[in-house]
Amino acid sequence: MPRVKLFDEEEVLTKAMHLFWKQGYAATSIQDLVSHLGINRASLYDTFGDKEQLFKKSFALYRKQSIEGISQLLNSHSNVRDGFYALFNKAIEEALLDPDRKGCFAVNNTTELVPNNESCLEILSTNRSAFEQLFYEYLKKGQENGQLKEGNDLKSLASLLFTLYNGMLVVSKINRNKKELMETVKLTLRLMD
Repeated sequence: MPRVKLFDEEEVLTKAMHLFWKQGYAATSIQDLVSHLGINRASLYDTFGDKEQLFKKSFALYRKQSIEGISQLLNSHSNVRDGFYALFNKAIEEALLDPDRKGCFAVNNTTELVPNNESCLEILSTNRSAFEQLFYEYLKKGQENGQLKEGNDLKSLASLLFTLYNGMLVVSKINRNKKELMETVKLTLRLMD
């Protein structure tokens, strides 16, 4: 008779995501995961596979939640500048309120795992492409609505905004001055004029 799982897989993935995010991949042991997740080792392996598979599944959940959340936030603003301003403002506020100063899970993974882990490089590249595409489509919609000048290089602007977004999450680990961080955002958003 098969055993019934006594845990919610997405809840366990969320806990794993937060542990990997806080400690990093290399510093998180299987025992750390077993203790933090509250499931036994056999259940962990049966449900999620090894540590790397659990990490990749938890990162996939992070990506899904991030893309959905950012897409909703941007699309709740009909004005492109207002949407990006709100996005950066929210990201900086959340970063400054985080007592662990974790920064961005994707950036942390990039600095820890690239170039030594080819499979993670591919996942992180896909993540970058997805976010840049999301930003590009939002910018394009703004251009079509007359909010941005025709002729702007929207692909490059989307890439710049992605870079700034991730950079702000890194810088906010050491610069806790929201006003200074937002001044950089305001300057960058002027490039949309």
